[in-house]
Amino acid sequence: MGRIFDALQAEIATVVPVRDVGRVAESSRGTILVSGLAAARLGDRVVAETGVGPLAGEIIRLSARGAQVLPEDAPDGIAIGNRVELVGAATVAPDMSWLGRIVDPLGCPLDGRPLMPGTDRRTMVASPLPPAQRRSMGERLSTGVAAFDTLLPLVRGQRIGLFAGSGVGKSSLLAKFARGVAADIAVIALVGERGRELREFTERVLGPAGMARSVVLTATSDQSPLMRRRCALSAMTVAEHFRDQGLHVLLLVDSVTRFAEAHREVALASGEPASLRGYPPSTAHAIMSLAERAGPGAADGGDITAVFSVLVAGSDMDEPVADILRGTIDGHVVLDRKIAERGRYPAIDLLRSVSRSLPDAASEEENSLIADARRVLGAYDRAEMMIQAGLYVPGSDRAIDRAIRLWPALDAFLAEDAPIGGPPASFARLRSRLGD
Repeated sequence: MGRIFDALQAEIATVVPVRDVGRVAESSRGTILVSGLAAARLGDRVVAETGVGPLAGEIIRLSARGAQVLPEDAPDGIAIGNRVELVGAATVAPDMSWLGRIVDPLGCPLDGRPLMPGTDRRTMVASPLPPAQRRSMGERLSTGVAAFDTLLPLVRGQRIGLFAGSGVGKSSLLAKFARGVAADIAVIALVGERGRELREFTERVLGPAGMARSVVLTATSDQSPLMRRRCALSAMTVAEHFRDQGLHVLLLVDSVTRFAEAHREVALASGEPASLRGYPPSTAHAIMSLAERAGPGAADGGDITAVFSVLVAGSDMDEPVADILRGTIDGHVVLDRKIAERGRYPAIDLLRSVSRSLPDAASEEENSLIADARRVLGAYDRAEMMIQAGLYVPGSDRAIDRAIRLWPALDAFLAEDAPIGGPPASFARLRSRLGD
């Protein structure tokens, strides 16, 4: 009961008896010019009165003429002289009662039930922890997926990227992480997903076990770029809240590509020029700032282990968003459409995937097993065209002969769930697959 009153008092404390009010001076090109907001700052939210109801928006540009506002919805009913109220910076107040809930980027419930805000109200844009105060990455985590328990280890505080095209099994793999990775809490950001997929993901893919320890934040594809961009920022803020309570947080962001596309729309509306493939120069900073907020915590705090997904069109790993994120995080996993088309899920292309937690995350014997598995798969990959065409003569190369013999078992291993016993049991299974 005391916690409820604490939350209520914190909410009452945010009530401002007097707010700045401006007027609509101009509306064009999808933005609104508001005059009279002397205290306005970039990133502040405003609410305008229109003929069809209130219209929220965000200040994206300031000039002597006034504040340029990007609406969060279609500006239908807006008229010159309409009243505009300055709300302030977008904030979110996470709470432990949010576990098992679906909320929007502003912390409002989307599952039809009331939601109590917490006592710690945070702005969505924040600086990462000072790098000199951060711990190193921690111990290897049990993930529930054999490949990640062995060949591509995930450690506490690591940040990895899942690079895949659409329909290659990315969401299913993220749900496996949400259910299986050893963490206290999972925070999941669904950025720009199709509306019908939200319930399917939470009820069927994630399931009751995954939802029980998760907070799902979502902004669907039909919502404004402001809300889609805030979705990833809000999820990171929620993860930081739980990290500061000493908890180990698993953060899943699907996807950074849609976050970057939303940022591009906002930046172009504010007058920033397009540059590399239509993305404005600030895109790199937006992605890197988001990624840097995750990772190991300070000495007295928890950690954020983060998995960021990236939609790569045509498997182009050098497109801007993929290239920027890959250089910022601690490992990348490539999901290949050709592998998915032959029915192996998760469709991990091991030879193009790297975990930067190695070799420290494994013992000398385990690193030897990992290197041996990569050699076998590499030998088969180099000779696959000859093997499939019937041009390879058995006995010509001992490494290729061994690869042909072991490849089916290793390929099946990459699709398997981890056995009971975690990474040690997974390594024992890998050792048996590499036995001659």
